[in-house]
Amino acid sequence: MEEQHSAVDTNQLLQAATDFAYYPGLQNEASVKEFLDRFPLPVIINALQTKAEVPGLENALVACLERIFKTKYGASLIPQYMPFLQVGLQADSGAVKCLACRTVCCLFENLNDGSVPPAQLILAYDIYPPLLDCLVNGDEHLATAAMDAIINLARSPEGIAIIFPAAGDEAIDLRHLATKCSSLGRVRVLALIVKLFSVSQSVASVICRSNLLDLMETEVSKTDDTLATLSTLELLFEMAEVEHASEFLPKTHLLQLLNSIISNSSVESILRSRAMMISGRVLSRESIFTYIDEPRVLEIVSAIERRFASCEVIDDNECESALEAIGQLGSSTHGAELLLLKSPDAARFLVNAAFDRQRRGKQLAALHALGNIAGENRSQNNILLKREAEESLRRLIYETASRTSKLTPSGLLLSVLQQESEIRLAGYRLMSGLVARPWCLVEVCSKQEIINIVTDAYIESTKIGMEARYNCCLSIHQALAQSSNLKNDSALAAISAKVQEAVKRGPYLAQMHREARPAIMTEQRF
Repeated sequence: MEEQHSAVDTNQLLQAATDFAYYPGLQNEASVKEFLDRFPLPVIINALQTKAEVPGLENALVACLERIFKTKYGASLIPQYMPFLQVGLQADSGAVKCLACRTVCCLFENLNDGSVPPAQLILAYDIYPPLLDCLVNGDEHLATAAMDAIINLARSPEGIAIIFPAAGDEAIDLRHLATKCSSLGRVRVLALIVKLFSVSQSVASVICRSNLLDLMETEVSKTDDTLATLSTLELLFEMAEVEHASEFLPKTHLLQLLNSIISNSSVESILRSRAMMISGRVLSRESIFTYIDEPRVLEIVSAIERRFASCEVIDDNECESALEAIGQLGSSTHGAELLLLKSPDAARFLVNAAFDRQRRGKQLAALHALGNIAGENRSQNNILLKREAEESLRRLIYETASRTSKLTPSGLLLSVLQQESEIRLAGYRLMSGLVARPWCLVEVCSKQEIINIVTDAYIESTKIGMEARYNCCLSIHQALAQSSNLKNDSALAAISAKVQEAVKRGPYLAQMHREARPAIMTEQRF
């Protein structure tokens, strides 16, 4: 049989594999079967193991096998060739190792005939340890392929049992692995933990019970090594995006460590910025207050607030990160009320910055943050806050207006809408939330210039700008329709009709009747 496998014409196999691998269309089940009838898998695998020195053959066969295993028919053959996976994961060739890792992914993604659970095959053939080795010691491409394979394994209860065995095994224990490998390997282990954490709430629970988040705490606390700490903060930033992070992260010391970084004026500014952004993301969800009490949240807000006090000397990125973090906290109803009622200085700074044209980046971040507090990203039923918080928000905006040449909130909003497109977009967002308040709706309707801008179908040229303007128009229209005090005001009838017409047009249909105009005109010589 070995002789039969090795007797195949190498040039013929190379040409056929190249044609199959790089065929521009989709390779269906029939074409895969036809190819394997000509060159059975044992022939291809034997050539890959014994004739890798033939120029171009290894790359062609690797690409060919990858396309085969991505089909349901090809994946159905993988269980018969698990020994090939074992050998492939320990091969000298990086390309073959990558193929083996991707084949594991195909096993989970495409084998759904119910014949044998893929995790059972992984356990039976001891595939997981070499996958970990590829992750820690491979190059970037191999590490990525190995991580994808492990994540696929973690999507089943049987896979979780392999990754986190009840009986400790140092060879596959992630904590032990992180302590003995290189700094790059340690970052990859941490990245794997973050990816596993995001798979599901149950996997995150296992990670917490295994105290693997302690590894993150250890790395975050190493503020003397800026690059190492920054790498860990980037991973923590990714973890904070996961929905169930708000349940598990408050149970660790990570928020306290982030608070320490924010308060530490001696560390690099970029570390403080990332710590603020992560804190804002973790605290942005409404459910966070189920797992953390208000005093701990206020400690973080106070640390950020102290950075505001030196906002004229810290760099723009840090100032903008601080504003964005406050805005993230204010995106939930509870968070917005907490800021307005128990941290008024932070809220006041944010409102002042939103209408300060001296520093563009600072103003842009503050406008978006204030839009969050105003409820632009909350559901219609949750835009308004409790009465005391609403009064605080109204008072802060009126106080800010009274200290400027604009004098009124409508003047402030108009000045924002008269600036360049990015600032204008943030202004649309802010108004979309604020107009749910009757006092702001009256202010907006009192300025015809504001109505002219938000109903101007030609003012925005980008998709995001058109949509933001339209959403603002829609919010004004809904607020007018729901306001019993203003509904019968004859002075507002024309404004209401104009806004309604703009809403009917939609965000994109403004230019349907415009005639084409030449971009370049003939020069008028005489």
